[in-house]
Amino acid sequence: MRKFTAFACGTGAGLAAYYFQKLRDPQLAVHNSWTNSDRPISECALWDSNWDFRDPKSLVRPQKNDLPQEQNRYNSDLEKHVAKSARHIILIRHGEYLDVGDSDDTHHLTDRGRLQAKYTGQRLRELGIKWDKVIASNMVRAQETADIILNQIDYDKAKLKHCSYLREGAPIPPQPPVGHWKPEASFFRDGARIEAAFRRYFHRALPEQEKESYTLIVGHGNVIRYFVCRALQFPAEAWLRISINHASITWLTISPSGNVSIKYLGDTGFMPAKYLTHRIPRDAKNVV
Repeated sequence: MRKFTAFACGTGAGLAAYYFQKLRDPQLAVHNSWTNSDRPISECALWDSNWDFRDPKSLVRPQKNDLPQEQNRYNSDLEKHVAKSARHIILIRHGEYLDVGDSDDTHHLTDRGRLQAKYTGQRLRELGIKWDKVIASNMVRAQETADIILNQIDYDKAKLKHCSYLREGAPIPPQPPVGHWKPEASFFRDGARIEAAFRRYFHRALPEQEKESYTLIVGHGNVIRYFVCRALQFPAEAWLRISINHASITWLTISPSGNVSIKYLGDTGFMPAKYLTHRIPRDAKNVV
């Protein structure tokens, strides 16, 4: 028995020395550096679980003491504020339009833009989603896109909501800066409105929501890109680094815990390649 114990101890010590030496191996150190495992996590990479200010613990009065009745009260109040289901928010960029004239009234979809919207509507129909809400920016190109999509999906047009908060704009000065585009007045005017739209539509489900919900929002490129950055807790200034096609589908899911994931980002894989566009045509000659 003593010989076995000595053998086991010796073997254990040998293995410990071996693994300790491996941890000091320069090649292993390179691997650690590549994964950043030896560095502290950047503050901007940490997830704020109460980003929508609907974490149950932030909505309930804290415990006054450790008495059983107070603990029961606290736990009961927490349970009343816990979300039970996920929210799916599907964002559609309007179809291609011609930027002519001095007002939004003249910014109608091109023929190609109408076809793009039709393909998107068909794709949404194929997904078989039962929509709880459909909301569209009140700008002409978004309204026309929404109308075409609603002709393809199972949703009552009379229930379509119109929202001025979703209008196109400049949400925040981008990083890296764009030298030829400095709309300071636009950022000042549009930023608060677009942020208000984000807070209106992006949050975890209410506790009374018993099943997953699906909200369709037809809007604009800048607004959608800003929403994606805000929802995923990326720096909001990064919005201009993202490019999404006309009539594309972006799908975000907010779980009951408040975690957010992205399923599609600017998806247009269902659309024929010849109809793919993302820039606004300035010349009527180039419009299909």
